[in-house]
Amino acid sequence: MTHVLQNVVFPLDRDPDLLPLYADPETWSTIEGEAVRVSSRAHLGNILGRTQARIVAGRRVSLGTYFNAFPASYWQHWTSVRDVRLTVRTSGPATVLVYRSNGAGVQQRVATQEVTGDATSSFDLSLTQFSDGGWIWFDVVADEKHAVLEGAQWTTEQEPTRTGKASIGITTYNKPDYCVSTLTALADAPEVLDLVDRIFLIDQGTQLVAEEDGYEAVAERLGDTLDIIRQPNLGGSGGFARAMHETLQRPESDFVQLLDDDVRIEPESLRRSIMFARYATNPVLVGGHMFDLLDRPKLHGWAEVVDQVPFMWRNLYQEEMPHDFGAANLRQTPLLHMRMDADYNGWWMCLIPLDTIREVGLSLPAFIKWDDAEFCLRAGEAGFPTVSMPGVALWHVSWINKDDSIDWQAYFHARNRIVAALLHSGVSRGGRLIRHSRRVDLKHLMMMQYYPVALRAQALRDVLSGPDHMRGNLATAMPAARALAAEFPETVVHRDPSTVLHSRHGRQVYKQLKKNEFDSPTGLKLRWFTLSTLISHWLHRPDPANVAQPEVEFGKGDAHWWRLPHFDSALVSAADGSGKNIYTRDRARFRRMLRETISLHRQLQRRWPELQQQYRGALPGLVSDSSWQQTFEEKA
Repeated sequence: MTHVLQNVVFPLDRDPDLLPLYADPETWSTIEGEAVRVSSRAHLGNILGRTQARIVAGRRVSLGTYFNAFPASYWQHWTSVRDVRLTVRTSGPATVLVYRSNGAGVQQRVATQEVTGDATSSFDLSLTQFSDGGWIWFDVVADEKHAVLEGAQWTTEQEPTRTGKASIGITTYNKPDYCVSTLTALADAPEVLDLVDRIFLIDQGTQLVAEEDGYEAVAERLGDTLDIIRQPNLGGSGGFARAMHETLQRPESDFVQLLDDDVRIEPESLRRSIMFARYATNPVLVGGHMFDLLDRPKLHGWAEVVDQVPFMWRNLYQEEMPHDFGAANLRQTPLLHMRMDADYNGWWMCLIPLDTIREVGLSLPAFIKWDDAEFCLRAGEAGFPTVSMPGVALWHVSWINKDDSIDWQAYFHARNRIVAALLHSGVSRGGRLIRHSRRVDLKHLMMMQYYPVALRAQALRDVLSGPDHMRGNLATAMPAARALAAEFPETVVHRDPSTVLHSRHGRQVYKQLKKNEFDSPTGLKLRWFTLSTLISHWLHRPDPANVAQPEVEFGKGDAHWWRLPHFDSALVSAADGSGKNIYTRDRARFRRMLRETISLHRQLQRRWPELQQQYRGALPGLVSDSSWQQTFEEKA
């Protein structure tokens, strides 16, 4: 029996920014070692359908792209599939050329076939030389007349290791329009629904998906496949835990595919993730990559890891992200040909085998932040690795115009990172985590950002209280964190032009001071800067004139931690550009918070082994299906 591993597809949306992810109709040249575009033929008019594209006479189109090349190294490494067949259907005179790459991005042509009329070209390819990386793809060159790529597939005759379907779990809080769009895309993709058992939409909001325009029509199309579940807001971890719980009751499901709500999906990616998981030699989590929904050729999340010593997440090649496929496509980016191994994958899109959930439990009751990383670390320790799979991706609202490290989410960033480290860090007392956490507080204090310091202090107090607090405040921690903002004037975003204050000395004052004074300090200069700034903020009262009116103004990109501390007050643009925040030095609050953060971090340092034992001992009860079921019943 023939099994389709991957379909060649073209974008659902008529968006020219998406074309570089699907087709590469550009000619490239090398000038002084740099790959540059010398012409472009990317026309939406040549995309004829979901699987069809026109190749203009005399032109060449490459399918060596993110969504249409075949990630051979991942299939060789994680599955037992060693032979695949590429089938290309064309009409008109053309030449089909097949290429492969290695882990360094070096390209080789492996097959060529000339065709005329309506033709089907087949290429049998081996997956035996891709240990370090590499893709396989094909190009189509039109002859004296236009040619049409009618469709192409990557298939195998080998039977999968497992054959169960996947249930999809979507967690939402007041994003009904996005959810209806996702459901519609699924309804329009019967080849995906063939592999789907149930779609569990966990609605935790007040703006209900069931009341959104277009919902009734798509619900009728999906029929019994769609199951809407209402529950109070238990965060992403509570919503995804509910999807896991419901999927465990489905005997036809082998997997649960988690999806965030504020996304646009590529349905073929869902199909690919399920097929890859079916063929994996041993059960693996299949993670999807994340593109920016508002800048769609930009890739933000590839393979993600947790550095043990600071115990902090990052991309494996952090300095290379985001990657703009509009500027450099797959064939021009050697790094993306390497097989990259991940520690975890964000739950914007992640497929999890039910075997994993049965063995390690459900999500940690973390509300948001670190629940995905912690689960994947836990799964990895139990022998279920995470594969961050190329060609499997969606578009998600990115964090570029956000700063969730200083809003109510600061509580969850701090608490859940520490809890995850207590559970999984193999370094004595969390390595540099405590020192880094204390440094974050010092930076906020020097920048007159007192609200996140208050939230982080509450996070440390809760961690020190023991693991029972996590389930106890699952539904209340977020409202409490948001309510606390009322005590901090800095959290107010001034949007009305008639009420926005102007600074006393203008926006460019720091540029008028001596050169290098505001460069980021390092080494001994950093230590001296921190000590002298803390002493200054401890001893000196702010000038009343600077309290009455902000002393200086900064754009968000200029408001660095080594600049703001020099002033008594500052007017700073909000991260999303919607208005301005006013930061004002408060000596009494600074003194109290400085003493508190030093004391709390000392306690955490001293009690780390004890807390580590407590949290690890409590973990099975925190993540068990029965305890989550009890939570769902209590909150119903």
